[in-house]
Parts: sequence; C-alpha cells; structure tokens
Amino acid sequence: MPEPAPFEPSGPAKYSIFGCGTNGYNIILELAKENERVIIIDRDENRVRHLRDQKYDAYQRDIASSDMLVGLPVFEIAFVMTGDPDANLAAVVTIKKRYPAVQIVALATDPVNSQKLTAAGAEFVLYPQEVVARSAILQIKKQHSSRISQRLFSLLAGWEGTLGIITHKNPDPDAISSAMALAEIAKHANGKSLTPRIFYEGNIGHQENRTFVNLLDIKMEHLTADALQKCQYLALVDCSGPGANNDVPAQTKINIIIDHHKDGKHAQSPGSFVDIRPGVGATASIMTQYLQELDVPVDTRVATALLYGIRTDTKEFKRNVTPQDLNYAGFLLPLTDADLLDKIMSPSMSQETLDVIGKAIHERKVQSGYLFANVGYVMNRDALPQAAEILITLEGVNTALVYGITDNAIIISARNRDIRLHIGNALSEAFGEMGDAGGHPNMAAATLPLHYFGKVENKAQLLEFVIEPILQKFKNLVGLENEGKKNGA
Repeated sequence: MPEPAPFEPSGPAKYSIFGCGTNGYNIILELAKENERVIIIDRDENRVRHLRDQKYDAYQRDIASSDMLVGLPVFEIAFVMTGDPDANLAAVVTIKKRYPAVQIVALATDPVNSQKLTAAGAEFVLYPQEVVARSAILQIKKQHSSRISQRLFSLLAGWEGTLGIITHKNPDPDAISSAMALAEIAKHANGKSLTPRIFYEGNIGHQENRTFVNLLDIKMEHLTADALQKCQYLALVDCSGPGANNDVPAQTKINIIIDHHKDGKHAQSPGSFVDIRPGVGATASIMTQYLQELDVPVDTRVATALLYGIRTDTKEFKRNVTPQDLNYAGFLLPLTDADLLDKIMSPSMSQETLDVIGKAIHERKVQSGYLFANVGYVMNRDALPQAAEILITLEGVNTALVYGITDNAIIISARNRDIRLHIGNALSEAFGEMGDAGGHPNMAAATLPLHYFGKVENKAQLLEFVIEPILQKFKNLVGLENEGKKNGA
C-alpha cells in the first residue's frame, strides 16, 4: 500500500521521534507545546494512521533498516524510543552516519545496551530504572532539605531571648557570611522576641577578611565567658561542635550546629538542630539553601557576603566545589553588589604578611615533594595560609606545610595537590591528640596549644626546640622517614 502524504507543514523539522510507544507518545505531547515541527517514525501501520488522524506528521518505517531515512525531512534532534534494543542501536548508527551533527536521545533496555548506544554516538541515553532511581533520590533530597529548613525556622520562631551565633576561631568569609545568614533567618522567624548576636574568638587577620567585615559593616563581638552566659541559645556555624576549632567548653549545650566539615569527635547536645554536610563546598551554600527554601528576602549585604564565602571556600569554584555550590552562587549573583565584591577582593597587603611570605620562601626545605617552612613568631596567623598558597605552586612541590608560633599556640597551615593524600585526615591523625587539626583533601590546618609553655618569652626559639618531634609524627605518617632510610639519608 502506498504511503499516504504526511501531514503538513513540510520542510525541515526540529525534532524526530523514532518509535511511538508510551514513551515516544509522552515526548510528543511535551514537544507539541513548543510550537516546533515534530516528525514521528514508527513501523506499525495502524499507529501511524492513528497519529495522522490526530494531525501529527507521521511516517511508517522500519527503524532497524539502513534506508529508513530515505524521504524523511531533515531534523536537528532525534529521540530513539522503541522497546527493541537492537532496533534502537541500528537507528542510532544510521542517523549518525547520515547526519553526524544530529543530537540523539536513545532509550536503553539494560546497562550493556546503554553502553552500546553511547559508543554508537547517542549524546544522552535513558535507562528507565536509573532515571526512576535518580528522580526518586532527587525528590526525597528536595523534601528532606525543605523539612530541615522548616524545622530550623520553627525552632527560631519559638525562642525568646538572645541567640549567640559563634563562628570558628579566626573566622573566614564562609563562617562570617553563614553567621550573617543565620541572623537574618532568626530575625525573619522571630524578630520581636529573639535577638541574634555574632561572636568570634581569635583574630580577623587576613587583609581580605578585614576588608570584607569593614565594607559590609558586619557587627561581630569577641566571645567572652560573660557573653556566653547571657545567651539563652547558642549556634555554631562552620564548626562541628564545642571545642572543634573554637574554645567553647566541651559540655556547653549547643542548640544549632551548621557545618560542612566532617568531624565526629565532638559530642552534640540531645535535641539540638544539627546539619553537617561534608559533601558541600561551603557552609554558606547550606545557608543559601535555607534562605531559598524559606523564601527569606536576601538583601545585598547578605547576598554579597554569602557569594564571597562560597567563592573563597571553594577557591574560586576550583576546590571541593559541587553542582549545588554553583547553583547557589547562581542564585546569589544577581542579588550582590559587584563593586563591593571587587573592593573586597583587591585589598592592600600588610607589611607583616609580606614579611611572613618572604620568610617562608627563604626558609623552605623540600623533601620528596613535601615542603616545610618555619616562619617563626607571628602576630597575624592568617599570613601562614597565604604563604602556603604560594609555596604549593612551586615546581616539584606536592604538599606544603608552613608553620609558626603565636603567643599561645603553634600554627600549621597545609596545602596539597597530591591526589593520593588527604591532607586534612593526615593532619588530624598526626596532630589531633595534641590540639585541633583537620580540613579538606587539599587544604588543612592545625592549632597546637602551648599550655604552660606559653609563658616562655622567646617563642621563636621555643618553636625551633619542639617542632622537629612534632613534625616527625607527620613525616612518619606519610612515609617520609622510611624513604629517607632507604636512600641512606
């Protein structure tokens, strides 16, 4: 029987559907909304006639045939959707041979068929079981994040008094911006009865961080025992519990903990709100999600702070970044002040920072790709990570440890680009029992309190005296000493 003339309009088509079973027909219904020409190819004569009766542009063809494209209009995108894996594979091969630039979405019946379709040139392969599983996981994650946000909001809405929001020691933009966001949520939930205050310990020493706080006019207070007692509720942001990179007493009841660092060593108060997500690049990303889920208005200051927090903690989206971090950054970008961001990111460098970097370069010692640099006594501990960032770029260096001493602690800042080493875990294992240590696969830090040695006046000399046995633990852990012995060192 001669094939009836296809439904007009004629000419090139945007989409083509090969196989019009349930999956193919559902795609047709969706594409019809776009007001673009869609052609349909199916081997079932009755199905083709039924489609034409509905005014669809349908053609009867055996899509497994090598000449099935003869007489068909040119198209840009193909959906190959039959339930026959061999026919789908043959169609992909035929389409790619005739039209290499055409994009193809193909239906797979099993993982092996999926691999074959990809190898044949299909840009996107649908494997129904996998699609359903991903969709289910995505939906439950969305619902879970919504419930977490609502629970936080409900808690804040029912509280009266002062909420003390505590960052980690020497807070960075991620911690500061996260504290700002939590304060905004608290005000939105219960602005009449709950007063948020942001506290920090240590120093804000990095020149960018000082500029960040000053330009955004962020009100932060030094944490004292008296201030701690005046707070009816306490929250920790960007640290995983009392005593984790903070001096909050271990038994202190913490009502809220929000962090993106993995650390299970610190006990959490029963009934407290805890949201710790090690897979996220920045705590600021978690806070941005709360703001989205709760539909809390985000002003320019908070948006600028959060975007900068995400950018710095992911090193301009090049370190530990996830698709979620990029999505949240995209949400924040139109809400930020571009001029403020530019000023924050272009501060002047202090003389001490320059001196510390210079000393780290001069004092560096390299052993089998590991660089160690003693910068002696420092007042601004934030100069150490800046020195480590520079030294890790040196040729032949895979891991850089820059260490110095303050009035009350030995500070170690580490950077790493050796994929075999998780530097955060390494520092935690080597120095965790001596103080606070940990971090990410490629950046970490350790703070080792001096305790009664803090009364020693010559801190640089004290560091020289005690540092070798301390570093020995790290060297043993990564196998440096064994390597030295093998080489006769």
